[in-house]
Amino acid sequence: MFFLDILSNNLKKGLIFGAIGTVLVGLQPIIANSAKSIDPHAFSSMVCLIEATIFLPLMLIEGKMNKKKNGRTPDLNSNNTILQSWKKNFWILLYIGIIFSANQLLFFVGYRLAGAINGSLTQKTSVFFGLLFGFLLLKEKISKTQIIFSIVLFLGLIIAITQGSFNFFSYDIEILIGVSILLLITTLWMFGHTMTKPMFSRKDLTPTQMVFTRNMFSGTILIITFLIFSPLDVSVFFNPYNQFYFVIFGSLYSAGLFCWYKTLSYLEVSNATVVLSPTPIVTAIFATFLLGEIFTIFHLIGSIIVILSIVLIVKPRKNKKV
Repeated sequence: MFFLDILSNNLKKGLIFGAIGTVLVGLQPIIANSAKSIDPHAFSSMVCLIEATIFLPLMLIEGKMNKKKNGRTPDLNSNNTILQSWKKNFWILLYIGIIFSANQLLFFVGYRLAGAINGSLTQKTSVFFGLLFGFLLLKEKISKTQIIFSIVLFLGLIIAITQGSFNFFSYDIEILIGVSILLLITTLWMFGHTMTKPMFSRKDLTPTQMVFTRNMFSGTILIITFLIFSPLDVSVFFNPYNQFYFVIFGSLYSAGLFCWYKTLSYLEVSNATVVLSPTPIVTAIFATFLLGEIFTIFHLIGSIIVILSIVLIVKPRKNKKV
């Protein structure tokens, strides 16, 4: 506590929310893999709808606070700004909803195949794909250091997944398929996030409004497609066991997102990314004790390489003017 006392107030709050967020994000693969008996299509649809439900009051509270700041009388029934933003960006929001609906479905499939430890490490490649799409779509610059340590990051991932053998052909094909799915998810995830950035720059939507909007679109798409392809399996939504996991995972995911945005509100993006980089270690600890997965020395070496690579990839951004 003495260390926290000497830090600035914003840094202290950022570290606290970041630490909580690291634990919450690290727990997500554990909850996902604890409920393998639940249909992933139904699971993903309910998680998105629960997230939208949780973020709806947060969005309304945010709107009310913004109106007070602007000196206007708050009126929750006159939310013209967000309605206009939805109308203005409808097609891109629909596209983002489709991307994230596919991602949420594949999230459960990928983690069940790859395992919690390998899956958590794989998703840390989001830093690389963020750089890639920032360069291709937003014309952001990439330094040589970022390129080098992006390669090192993937090297660490390969060490962990292949257990140091570097031989994919002799490894469990199921794990490799799961890792490939999670790489696809991470690619689409960062592509979707890159597409949202211009809307934030134009102040069409706030992050809270975006989380609600994308989950509303994604949940609606997933529930409709589930009812089309599995119209006789609606009992999955009324099973108390399933409902428990729907609520737990939706709440956990929402709380993780909330902590991420709170961390961003107190710290720079680069620092916030570093604070949440140890999530694979947290996942590995929980996976070992709760799921019975084996955390090997190669997982540890790969995790250290991945985390250090993330730190060095985001470090050059500290000197850039936003």
